[in-house]
Amino acid sequence: MSFPTPPPLPDAAPEPTTCFYHRDRETGRKCTRCGRPACPDCLHQASVGSHCWECIKAAAPPRREQIRRAVRGNDHLVSSGLIALNTIVFLIGAPDSGIGSRIGEIQARYALFAPAIDLEHEWYRLLTSGFVHFGLFHIAMNMFILYQLGLFMERDIGRVRFMVIYFVSLLGGSAGALVLDPLALTAGASGAVFGLAAAAVVAQRQRGTAFTATAFGPFIILNIVLSFGLNGISLGGHLGGAIAGALCGAAMLSPYQDAARVRLGYAVSAAVAAAAVGLALIAAHSGTQDACARLFTC
Repeated sequence: MSFPTPPPLPDAAPEPTTCFYHRDRETGRKCTRCGRPACPDCLHQASVGSHCWECIKAAAPPRREQIRRAVRGNDHLVSSGLIALNTIVFLIGAPDSGIGSRIGEIQARYALFAPAIDLEHEWYRLLTSGFVHFGLFHIAMNMFILYQLGLFMERDIGRVRFMVIYFVSLLGGSAGALVLDPLALTAGASGAVFGLAAAAVVAQRQRGTAFTATAFGPFIILNIVLSFGLNGISLGGHLGGAIAGALCGAAMLSPYQDAARVRLGYAVSAAVAAAAVGLALIAAHSGTQDACARLFTC
């Protein structure tokens, strides 16, 4: 008895030799994770073998976690953010005011001016004035110094204390500017910058460094001297910011930190901020009344 000869088995399907993504590219390499053939452009070196971009993407943490890791690893987040915010405000106002010292709508609307604060109750100017600048040179100098202070201070003292000192010093600078020249249109981050520099000097003095050997002591003295002799520089803003920053630095940056001292530092900073706001409002009212008396004899 005979049986028919079975048909031959079909040959096994040839193993693909083209990249899983670029179908027109032949390759002899594979992803060591998923095993698919991949061209060199689709493979990335890993600790073991090479992984294709799809496997790398699938293994990446969620976007929120990536942002959290990036923020955690940035030692200069606050100073970088402040520089960015100041720059954005300047660029928004640049088409109107130009890059010189011309007064534009941004400066007129958000800079310090005693009658606007006292009569129109535009108290927000005490803060917004610190993000408005008169010309490219003005903002370039302030942002360069803020960048240097960020490199020098932010990682060591922490983001929260850096930001607290900055804003309290900004308010102190606003108060000082209104006390010495309430009717001037005053703006700039120099009060906040001087406050940070003064806090750094105080912190170094508390650790035994001589004033002239501190990183920013000579800088403060030089700029205050220049404030007396050059027009367009707010002596009150510089002095007020430096005083507020020094007080915050003395309270917050003591070398002997425990829970009680930390709380005390924040309490002192809050008190300095409140005192600066109160002094600024009193100075704005007094300056407005004096101007009214001179102009209208009322």
